[in-house]
Amino acid sequence: MAKRDYYEVLSVSKTATIEEIKASYRKLAMKHHPDRNPGNKEAETAFKEAAEAYEVLSDDSKRSRYDRYGHQGVENMGGHHGFSNVEDIFEAFGDMFGFGGFFGGGQKTRGPRGGENLQTSLSLTLREAAVGGKKTLKVRRRSRCQACGGNGAKPGTGVITCPMCNGRGSVVVSRGLFSLQQTCPTCQGHQTIVKDPCTHCKGQGSIKETRDVEVDLPAGLDNGMKVRIRGQGDEGQPGAPAGDLFVVIEVEDDPFFERDGLDLHCKTPVSYAQAALGAAIAVPTLDGEHSLDIHRGTQSGEVFRLKGKGMPDPHGRGRGDLYIHTLVEVPKKLTKRQEELLRELAEIENSHVGPQRKSFFERLKEYFSPDEQTDGETKE
Repeated sequence: MAKRDYYEVLSVSKTATIEEIKASYRKLAMKHHPDRNPGNKEAETAFKEAAEAYEVLSDDSKRSRYDRYGHQGVENMGGHHGFSNVEDIFEAFGDMFGFGGFFGGGQKTRGPRGGENLQTSLSLTLREAAVGGKKTLKVRRRSRCQACGGNGAKPGTGVITCPMCNGRGSVVVSRGLFSLQQTCPTCQGHQTIVKDPCTHCKGQGSIKETRDVEVDLPAGLDNGMKVRIRGQGDEGQPGAPAGDLFVVIEVEDDPFFERDGLDLHCKTPVSYAQAALGAAIAVPTLDGEHSLDIHRGTQSGEVFRLKGKGMPDPHGRGRGDLYIHTLVEVPKKLTKRQEELLRELAEIENSHVGPQRKSFFERLKEYFSPDEQTDGETKE
């Protein structure tokens, strides 16, 4: 089913301020929160939909791309966009709105901690972005400590149940009339603590190391897009998943082409003779050299369209077009023969004035001629 417009989801206008967006999301989140609607799948879907809309519209960069390209513009930007479950939403926005404390169910017992997401950048030429394919990146990420098996404890000692929360991962504190549930400050929600830390990882359970990560790039990526590689972020604690790696694409300037979405524009020089007589000229495309027929009398700045010669759509929906902008060149230096021919042409032009040029000079003469009509009478 097609996604609804994010502004419609949050019931705000396209000119809404961040405060208005935030207030609307809070209202919807409270209304559809799972603790208020146990077992209600429609409410859960609405809860996820509102969070996804807020995640995009509350970010200036994502909102700008969404306003310009719609849902397609933010599909590859990474972050929390497209939540798979309500726990992801609590992780992203729970602290801001106090979901867990207010309703009592959002701040869940964490158990083993998942790995953190990582982000890196990848520079591509325009041709590389157009083709896509596999690239290998060197990424510095946390890997599970082999000495302690990832629990952070010195080999032979193990971990103990957290005495503060008795292994629940959370504690209940009183604030006025409310009892609020929050993450245990001693074990940070992990239920256990380490008394004798591993000397190899200093109790962290993981160490930093550089690894080669292969990324499969779709054809047509644009500057600023993100490619998500699941499971290639920092490793989590035993029993928890690794984080994801987000690769931010940086497309270098191209010596021939300027990009506008999926379309490309290329300025191509044309000689005076080619423009006047018409010719087949060689123009560059992403697929190699192409022969383009230009008609007689081509003017500087005329645009020729080569359909389907632009950038591929990253989602596999065809290709854009290539627009060739002609630039008629006037030579700065002439050979003796060229000068003779041009002088001969100039003499011909003076004796055989074309209709457009004749019209121009006639208007010019009339413009500077004295007005011979005075007081409504014509002088003869």
